[in-house]
Amino acid sequence: MAARLAPALLARAYDLLYGRLAWTYDAVAWAVSLGQWQAWSAAALPYLTGPRVLELGHGPGHMLVALAEHGFAPVGLELSPQMGRLAARRQPAAPVVRGRAQAAPFAAARFDGALATFPTPYIVAPETAAAVFQLLRPGGRLVVVPEARLSRSGPLHALIDWLYAVTGQRWPANEDGGTRLAPWQAAFAPVGFRVSLHGVVSAGSVVTIIVAERPLARNA
Repeated sequence: MAARLAPALLARAYDLLYGRLAWTYDAVAWAVSLGQWQAWSAAALPYLTGPRVLELGHGPGHMLVALAEHGFAPVGLELSPQMGRLAARRQPAAPVVRGRAQAAPFAAARFDGALATFPTPYIVAPETAAAVFQLLRPGGRLVVVPEARLSRSGPLHALIDWLYAVTGQRWPANEDGGTRLAPWQAAFAPVGFRVSLHGVVSAGSVVTIIVAERPLARNA
């Protein structure tokens, strides 16, 4: 298994990508997915409940556009002001709010669904699960796209897979390469979510989808 980059170095790289270098994000995402990044993110759409959807860490705003085009009423939440400006220009009809998922400034049960695509480890923090659970109405879903894997083999695909590994973008996997459900259950089930895992084949890739649903009744 490839060794990961030092946490401090990795954190600095993410700070730059989401901050001063936010304008390069689309190009970087395109390069490390061979042009499939937005298709990978869009694989989450059929699993969402709506119409009111909160996108956690909306980045440059492509999914806010996709959500609106598919009939949802999206709201974006993002800590980076640079990403907030990019998203507001790309989808001016969708409100974008600066803040953290663990302390989102919204009323309880405000949203029918929540979405996070390719999030950093904040998504499995206990505070995140508890906060999102409260933001969702009963029956609402948090949908997470933690990763996607290119199906083809070759030097370029191997290089991309290595980059994901050293930057911590590979979640725990079974022997067959599929992401395990157990870490997600450990993160989301304690606050009351029902958790399921799905694999979606998309353009020569396999996209992992995690669905955490708030039951209609707390003890259901």
